[in-house]
Amino acid sequence: MRTHLIKAVFATTMLAVCICSGASAQKSYTLKNDKLQIEISRDGRITSLKNLQNNQDYAGSGFVWRMYYDTQIAKEIEVLASEQATDDKALSVSQADNSITLKYSSLRVKGKTINMQAEFKISVEGDLIRFTSKLTNNEPHTIIRELHYPLVADCQIPNDYRLLTTFTGGQVFSDPKKVILDNSNVSPYKSPAQLFRQMDVKYPTQIAANCFAFFGTKDGLYFGSHDPSFQDTWHGLRLYPDAKGVFNRLEAGMYKYPNCFCGETWTNDANVIAPYSGTWHETSRIYRTWANTWWERREAPMWVKKMKSWQRIIFRHQYGETLFTYNDLPGRIKSVGESVGADAVFPFGWWNSGMDNGNPHYTTDPDQGGDEGWKKAIAEYKKGGGKILLYFNGKLIDRESEFYKSGKGREMCYLDNTGAEYIEQYKFTGQGTFTGNYNSRSFVVADTRNPLWRKMLLEWADRAYDYGANSVFYDQLGYGERVTNWDRSREFPVPNLRVAADKAAILKIIRDHNAAKDPEFALGTEWLTDATAQYVDYVHIYSTTAGPNSFMDWFRYTFPEVIISDREVRDDTDIERRVNNAILKGLRNDIEIYRCRDLIDKTPNYQRYLAKVNAIKEKYNELLLVGTYRDVDGFSNTNANVEARAYTNGNGMAIVVTQTGTGIQKTVINVPGYRFKESSTLGTAKVTSATAAGQQISLGQYDLAVLVYEKK
Repeated sequence: MRTHLIKAVFATTMLAVCICSGASAQKSYTLKNDKLQIEISRDGRITSLKNLQNNQDYAGSGFVWRMYYDTQIAKEIEVLASEQATDDKALSVSQADNSITLKYSSLRVKGKTINMQAEFKISVEGDLIRFTSKLTNNEPHTIIRELHYPLVADCQIPNDYRLLTTFTGGQVFSDPKKVILDNSNVSPYKSPAQLFRQMDVKYPTQIAANCFAFFGTKDGLYFGSHDPSFQDTWHGLRLYPDAKGVFNRLEAGMYKYPNCFCGETWTNDANVIAPYSGTWHETSRIYRTWANTWWERREAPMWVKKMKSWQRIIFRHQYGETLFTYNDLPGRIKSVGESVGADAVFPFGWWNSGMDNGNPHYTTDPDQGGDEGWKKAIAEYKKGGGKILLYFNGKLIDRESEFYKSGKGREMCYLDNTGAEYIEQYKFTGQGTFTGNYNSRSFVVADTRNPLWRKMLLEWADRAYDYGANSVFYDQLGYGERVTNWDRSREFPVPNLRVAADKAAILKIIRDHNAAKDPEFALGTEWLTDATAQYVDYVHIYSTTAGPNSFMDWFRYTFPEVIISDREVRDDTDIERRVNNAILKGLRNDIEIYRCRDLIDKTPNYQRYLAKVNAIKEKYNELLLVGTYRDVDGFSNTNANVEARAYTNGNGMAIVVTQTGTGIQKTVINVPGYRFKESSTLGTAKVTSATAAGQQISLGQYDLAVLVYEKK
């Protein structure tokens, strides 16, 4: 794989070359500019990784790489940088004006020389340190499976630093070492826990962007794989034991998967590290600067932007229970949606066999009038402006379906390294226990590269349009699964590690197909990943967006144009906090009462409160829905216990303010360059007249205020 080198966007800076002793005895090599410094030892250790603006050094003098290869007899044979002797003639180190290169003419494993070559180049590009790798395999009957590079071993981070991952759009953990330890060994006996503890974080499996960071209030350390091939990348988060056996030595890095056969060369120039100054927002700016080199999202239709909430409903379940009929769509469903200001319906299980049953056959129910009955229900619902987001599953093939039994499903589904089918099950239960525990439906997974499957996806978009829907939605096309399809045609089986890129490719085809037919016909998918989000008009998130570590702020700030839902508000508890979180972060409400089995009138607290919040969204829709999410940019908030977020559009700005603590909290919001116009509040919130310092706000627990400003 050869990854794309990002465009130069930073000012060129003079790089200093530091030679620690005479050229013949040189022991370390240093690159630095006015912002950062990296020092590499003669034997391949990072001995300095410094932010020169505050003199914070993150290096722990550990080796910068390790590698794994397979033979026909053994797997994951480890090649360590430490094993390559410092005086070995196989290693040469050189330095140019802005780069350091380590070259290995051969490698050693447990004293044995193997015919593999490696080249590691470190260079400074403005605010970034780039780590380029080149592996050549000349060892017969082997395959290089995995490269861990760069690695910052024994990483030195301040005690107040937090860990930022982009899991489900963003998560933040206050004690990085503790969370790694707590999330290691989740599957007993699976990992070599006597050697290290590892937190499993892999892009793009639930990880929305290919980066992570350790950060404080004024600085941090960013790791990114700026890889436009969107290949699977492991975010290396490990703890190794200290001299007393305590697992507290942090190692961070990036893992890639070359799958490099004998006679092949693999290269990668995607991985970067940045010791930065500023808030966590700098990580967003770094990532978005790179993403702008490939990002090609279209402007979403205005009705999608103004969509406040949708009702997600299962009409018929996989075990045959009918929960709603076609007549309910323009009847009770429409009426209940109107009661909370939700004018969109997201129907699941609308076909005759029911949800997660019979895929990919989506045949309307003949007892309810078939296609004509479904079209009529949709047309009746849409009177007055209602919108329909029509569901299809983008990947699942029911093993009991005629499509599978005909052999077509087997021809296009994921096969593992032995040629066996991967099986997925969705264990929904009825009112008994047998179905969900013993008699679940089984599915194989379609490879979206298959021409027939792509043809079917396009046909479903046309069907949705012909039914009168406003959008076609494909479940589970927004991410790369943990499993994948394997190619077994060569000496070693090789997995497809570009599943997200393949899904992005078909979503782009569908988007362009839809836009050519009708620019107002929208496209949606489930799961949030940057590679796929660029080609859809909205994303149904997986999973929770209001958990204790949720930090959707990261993705919303990095990609504010992406329209995302909340999720898992499916009962009548903790309503105010979760609904406030959605308006604070600019998320559309996914109304999924009792896991899509009922409507919001069965959760009266949710119904009552969402109606109030959606009325505010409607009142200020040009800012809160159509406007751009700015996080905390452009204003000041004097109380850290109060959360506030800004939205801008043209000359206007709206600031959403809320708090979750007990008791009354007071703050002052100041917006330089703007004048206050008006506000709307819920609960006991009060916005007093402006002072020279700004608007004074008083909030009880779960109160809400929206302040509106215009430029002076």
